Formats: sequence, C-alpha cells, structure tokens
Amino acid sequence: MKATAESTAVVIVEDDDAIGRQLDRALTSSGYRTFWSRTGHAGLVAARQEQAEVVLLDLGLPDIDGVDLARQLRADLPETLLMMLTARGEEIDIVSGLDAGADDYLVKPFSLTVLLARLRAHLRRRPVDRVEDALQIGDLTVETAARRCVVAGSELALRPKEYELLETLALNAGTAVSREDLMATVWDENWFGSTKTLDVTMAALRRRLEAAQTAAPSPRLPTVSTLRGHGYRLDPPAED
Repeated sequence: MKATAESTAVVIVEDDDAIGRQLDRALTSSGYRTFWSRTGHAGLVAARQEQAEVVLLDLGLPDIDGVDLARQLRADLPETLLMMLTARGEEIDIVSGLDAGADDYLVKPFSLTVLLARLRAHLRRRPVDRVEDALQIGDLTVETAARRCVVAGSELALRPKEYELLETLALNAGTAVSREDLMATVWDENWFGSTKTLDVTMAALRRRLEAAQTAAPSPRLPTVSTLRGHGYRLDPPAED
C-alpha cells in the first residue's frame, strides 16, 4: 500500500503557455505542489532545489533538448519520477526518451485525466518513505508491515479494504484525501464500478472505530471527517 500523492512536489518543464497553465491548474487542484518552468535550465534548477518527486518534461524546449535534460535529471535525481510529455510520437523518439531515463512517455495531445491516473499509478508503486512500520494516532496503532490495527492492545477486526482505507487515511493523517485518490489507491484507477463502494466501506470502517471506542476504556481514537465535494480526512484525537 502506498500513500496518496497529496503535497507531492511536481516540476513542470513546458514552454507552451497554454499547456503549462493547464498542467499547473490540473495538478494544483489535485493537491500537488507545482513549480512551472518554461526553459530546460530553469526546470533543472527547480528540480534540484525542490528535490522534486516528479518532473513532467516537454522535449521541445527553447534552450536545451529534452532528451539531454532527461539524462541530466536522471543523473542528478535518480529517484525522481520522470514523465515525458511531447509531440514527438515516432517509435524512435519514444525509445530514445525511455532510454534517456524517462519512466513514462505521453504523446500530445493527451488527456489530463489519463495523465493524472498514470501519475497516481506510478506514485502508488513507489515505496513510502517512513522510519517505522507502525503509525501511531492517539491510541490507534496501524502496523503497516503486519497489515493490522490495534486499539488499546486489542486488534481491530477489519476487512481487507477497510484496513487499506484506514491505512491510506492514516498515512495522510490531518490531510484531505480526495475520493479519486482513495479509489485509485485502495481499489484501482481503472475501477469501472460505482464509487458507492467507497461510501459503503467508509461507513463500515466508521462503525468499527465507534465500536472500539466503546469497547476499550476511553481510548483516544482519530475520527474520519467527510469533506463534501472532495473526500475525507482522518483527524487525530483532540489533546487533553
């Protein structure tokens, strides 16, 4: 299970104002922190300064060839997710881009919805950086390696999707997580069923947390807040 992409730093290297604005707006509205550069050299500086997790790279830049820039980015930031967005759609161009270090290659014009879904999929497959295999939120412990939750020493009986939903929220405790990211993370970005399944699973998870609240001697448990029109947020218990 991977964390959602909220607050991930994304550097956009795109000299076309219309495309750059669209990318910046779409990514920002999805919770990413964006840094838009119109030249290759500015993009390289931004990626280094921000230690960008993601770089979206156009190949037709005014000051440097995008393939050369990709090689430099890969050498400087080997863990960064590098996605090429370009009008060069010939097979040789795609092969050159991937060989230069790109993780993905989208040919213009592309769908922003598809771009965001592919970005979420890439980030979901990457390791979550955390020191411990247990997340402590009040008296709730989420043991990610063991895939279990413990309240006041007793294991909380959760179905697989209930656990994954709680873990995703716990990894982003105090931060809003959109319905789209929850569906893509807990289920799949290609899920074609109704998102009602999220509501049903969330209701079941809330019932289990409420039951644990009454079963144990006054545990301090987090609460799940509904953010209408957006998603959910796991709020830590109030300080005494």
